[in-house]
Amino acid sequence: MAELATIARPYAEALFESAGANASSLVEPLQALAAVAANAELRQFADNPKVVESQVVDVIAGVAGGTLTPALKNLLALVVENRRLVALPEIAAQFRALVNAKSGVSDAHITSAFPVSDAQLADVVTSLERRFGRKLKATVSVDASLIGGIRVEVGDEVLDTSVLARLEQMRVALTN
Repeated sequence: MAELATIARPYAEALFESAGANASSLVEPLQALAAVAANAELRQFADNPKVVESQVVDVIAGVAGGTLTPALKNLLALVVENRRLVALPEIAAQFRALVNAKSGVSDAHITSAFPVSDAQLADVVTSLERRFGRKLKATVSVDASLIGGIRVEVGDEVLDTSVLARLEQMRVALTN
């Protein structure tokens, strides 16, 4: 949704600039805050006209736990005040992208047909870093429908070496 990205960008950039060298330490707490803000019941509570903005901030801060730094609490108060709570997950995503760009690291999502051991993951990440030409921070999920192999997403680039993808390529080739 382009509109949400447009709304989120100034918040993410402002937080990134104000955090300075501490920006990387805010990534995880901001992700946790975004996960709390993504809750539909919480957003319904926040949208209630009878609820005061400070109550919303206190409830979200309480649910998020004691991990809120003053910068994140200020961001939360500003987002709630401007009725942009729905944009908080996108703010977190854009903030993470800014931190990654500064440090030269990209997020990589690896989907495997089978569970991957730590040693296998280290080998795969090393190969992928050579392939993509940058450091990668990998997350792994398992999807048995791939049958075998892996699917890697780094930003808008996709490397699909799964058996499912190869079967699909064969199906297309045979039907044309």
